[in-house]
Amino acid sequence: MIYLFAGDDSKRKYEAYEKFIESLPEEVETFSISRNDFDPMQIESFYSGAGLFFNKCAVIFSNLFEREEAKDFILEKLELMSKSQNDFILLEGKLNKSILEAFKKVRAELNIFELPREKLERYDNFQLAWAFADRDKLGLWLHFRRATDLDVSLEELAGILFWKTKDMLLKKNFNKFSETELKDFASKISYLLPRSRQIGTDAESAFEQFLLEAL
Repeated sequence: MIYLFAGDDSKRKYEAYEKFIESLPEEVETFSISRNDFDPMQIESFYSGAGLFFNKCAVIFSNLFEREEAKDFILEKLELMSKSQNDFILLEGKLNKSILEAFKKVRAELNIFELPREKLERYDNFQLAWAFADRDKLGLWLHFRRATDLDVSLEELAGILFWKTKDMLLKKNFNKFSETELKDFASKISYLLPRSRQIGTDAESAFEQFLLEAL
């Protein structure tokens, strides 16, 4: 089983984490691995079978996702860890949606603690549309990331881009895009999200990749 404790509310996160650790049976052997002693071979030994001196153990990972190599390894091995007889406990900071989705797919127990956000002004989705109209690849990506970080829905972002594309076609605005390019973009973005969810890919990652390749 995999247990994830993550988020930027450190106080509540550590309280829940410590309470969970204290609840582990005394006979369960525990091992702690931090970002500084990450060893793929050692981790593989934990999820591949029982140890020589214990039947079941709990492996605690602390802030491994701060290292790209460790993060990629753990995400790749989540399925194997979820099927292991041992437990894996991850203590991390704030994680993005795609990483959380990866944990959800393997039915990990998620314990997410976020600091309450001050009510921010609603993100101006039209900034995304203007960056697209200017064929500003970096600006488009930055506005996309900003919007998703503020929890603007992917459907809303796709809708504003679809509208802007149709608006450019209607006004015959072909300064930055040809008519063919605009029609192709409008066609693809209309089924991008339904298609990615139908085949089981991460919708946000698919959307981001599409935008990077479209310009």
